[in-house]
Amino acid sequence: MQISRSGSVLLTGAVAVALAVTALPAAQAAPSATAVISEVYGGGGNSGATLTRDFVELANAGSTPFEAGGFSVQYLPGAPSAGSQWQVSALTGAIAPGGRYLVAQAAGTGGTVALPTPDATGTIAMAAGSGTVALVSGTTPLTCKTAADCAAEPRIVDLVGYGSAVVREGSGPAPTPSATASVHRAASLADTDDNAADFSAGAPTPVNAAGETSGGGQEPEEPGPTEPGTVRIHDIQGTTRVSPLDGTAVTGVPGTVTGVRATGSRGFWIQDTAPDKDARTSEGLFVYTGSTAPAVKVGDAVLVSGKVAEYYPGTGTQSITQLTAPRTTVLSSGNALPAPVVLDARSVPGRYVPSAGGGAIDALPLEPKRYALDLYESLEGVRVKIADTRVTGATTAYDEIWVTVKPKENPTRRGGTLYASYTDQNTGRLKVMSLDPAQPIPTANVGDVLKGRTTGVLDYASYGGYNVQATELGTLVDKKLRREVTRKQKKDELAVATYNVENLDAADPQDKFDTLAEGVAKNLSSPDIVSLEEIQDDNGPVNDGTVGSEATLKRFTDAIVAKGGPRYAWRYIAPENNKDGGEPGGNIRNVFLYNPQRVSFADRPGGDATTPVTAVKTWKGVKLSASPGRINPASPAWEASRKPLVGEFTFRGKPVFVIGNHFGSKGGDQPLHSRFQEPNRSSETKRIQQAAEVNAFVTSLLKADKSAQVVALGDFNDFEFSPTFTALTKGKVLKPLIRTLPSSERYSYVFDGNSQTLDHVLTSPAIRRFDYDVVHINAEFADQASDHDPQVVRVKVDGFWF
Repeated sequence: MQISRSGSVLLTGAVAVALAVTALPAAQAAPSATAVISEVYGGGGNSGATLTRDFVELANAGSTPFEAGGFSVQYLPGAPSAGSQWQVSALTGAIAPGGRYLVAQAAGTGGTVALPTPDATGTIAMAAGSGTVALVSGTTPLTCKTAADCAAEPRIVDLVGYGSAVVREGSGPAPTPSATASVHRAASLADTDDNAADFSAGAPTPVNAAGETSGGGQEPEEPGPTEPGTVRIHDIQGTTRVSPLDGTAVTGVPGTVTGVRATGSRGFWIQDTAPDKDARTSEGLFVYTGSTAPAVKVGDAVLVSGKVAEYYPGTGTQSITQLTAPRTTVLSSGNALPAPVVLDARSVPGRYVPSAGGGAIDALPLEPKRYALDLYESLEGVRVKIADTRVTGATTAYDEIWVTVKPKENPTRRGGTLYASYTDQNTGRLKVMSLDPAQPIPTANVGDVLKGRTTGVLDYASYGGYNVQATELGTLVDKKLRREVTRKQKKDELAVATYNVENLDAADPQDKFDTLAEGVAKNLSSPDIVSLEEIQDDNGPVNDGTVGSEATLKRFTDAIVAKGGPRYAWRYIAPENNKDGGEPGGNIRNVFLYNPQRVSFADRPGGDATTPVTAVKTWKGVKLSASPGRINPASPAWEASRKPLVGEFTFRGKPVFVIGNHFGSKGGDQPLHSRFQEPNRSSETKRIQQAAEVNAFVTSLLKADKSAQVVALGDFNDFEFSPTFTALTKGKVLKPLIRTLPSSERYSYVFDGNSQTLDHVLTSPAIRRFDYDVVHINAEFADQASDHDPQVVRVKVDGFWF
């Protein structure tokens, strides 16, 4: 599981600090050439206000989209005391060049006019007359409370102090707003880092990313068009990913309604029934209605006026071309819909996307006959049909399913589609969602089939990319996929397994413990050693300093016994509070379970959260300086990340060294369908560093004893073909066992319809005879206790001990 959140820091103090405004130096963050705070309003819902909520509006002063994901808007009172804390509202998505981004904050009891649909929502009750708002890289609360300290804070992108705010930029704060006035930056978005000069007060005018306003105090909406204009849908879509009319107002665009979405991102799709002859130009278009439910139905012939906008739904994603602030006239109803375009193995190209050397592909002319993503983009908003598609990603909690229109494209043994290299993106994958509440997505597992035709509109989203918004679903054929059960180890075989148990803590429901326990006792056939990832402290995300996991492990091992497994003992090293990443307050860690009836643990003191374990050469071979221990925990490679756990075990009189791993997540990487090609895998840098640390430690063991028996296993969060594994296996000190399986079985995780391997077992050269198995019990199923499949290696003693 991949989680990227930040905890808060509690600041205490009994005495308020007196601050002299005139004596404070000004905050001097560098003037922003990208995102700026364009408007701040804290009077929402106050007596005399028109708007019901506070808000912060951002704008992009740059020429490229600003990726807002991972940033936050933060607020501090105008006269902070020693106990004041910055309050945080996290952001997602992106801000188009010249575009706006609306962050809704707390609502009051007054006012009558709602904000336009916000792009992010917080709960901060900002003061109407005085306060400080900052745009911050990251979501960890700021701690500065003077202008000087905030000027030295590198995470602040932009800062606005208004009214009598102590923390502000430049010669003084922005003017004092009120229940009926906000402070707003000039239309030019000029940022001189002087709040007093850059901002003025006036009536609040919130605008969201779609260009919508609140409607408060504006002129009545213009009536819908009555005559077709000169612009058609294909003119709007153009021959690249970005509309040549982006930001332009258009009038009377004709089309037939092909789909209506009444929840989430509300709106409807229209399609031109008189297409042009250019295969690159889509004939479909999404009309975004914001908070207003669409007042049209499928089959309506309409004319639509509005503003063309490119919406970037997520960090690094491509955009969706749409009409915003629409005015619509229905000319007639019950019209025939355009015939759907068939997507199948013949029509979808084998190549995925053009390369731009890591740059944006927005301006590249589409080549729909050459690249799959170009084909899908040329059909954005168009009706499509897929038929008899195999499920490659089980139904999710968000009522979506992944299928392939290419049944012969890299099939796995159990019905999925294998992701085998960075060039095997699998072009036939599509996500399917239903637009019809009366026909929801069925519960399906990998390998099942949607028999017959599935028809809908081709859309684009931040998660997964191109998808079919279905108005007609095929019939589910259950192929009866079953959970695997691996064989029991023999008397002279040592069985070592890895299992990511997805943020398990003592507060989780008993059925989660029971299902995970059954996986260990039955499906894994009770291995001798189990290396667990994602065990949290006993109260999970409660951030109160608790770091122990005794109650969690007691419940888990009790559940294993109840499912017929052995009474496992456990070993772990508790992390320092909030130092190992994962869910804030959860204190995630690696844990060893072992069956004391089959294997013993060499307890050796000295291991703790901060002391590195080392290899100690003896006349008998090698031993650990501490057991359990952690690999170089002070290394920058492990900052805010799980540290590997090392243990020394004895089986039938022979030592074996086990390293439990959980490398840094892929959070922050650009998706396969990114507008940047090839996508930047920014998270890979840390995993390469982590791999080098593990490789160095294994090398030290083998230097002390070349016949040392080492098993390194866990959730490495990377693929066997990645640079991470090049670093991990350097010098051939470790062998990835996933490469010993047939290619159709090399996976432990399913993401966006791709079966792939993030979990691994690696062994040192002295381990020559083994039986290795990925046990598929979770990743391919809609009902899963974890999102990872466990793995087990069984090693025969007389086959590898010297």
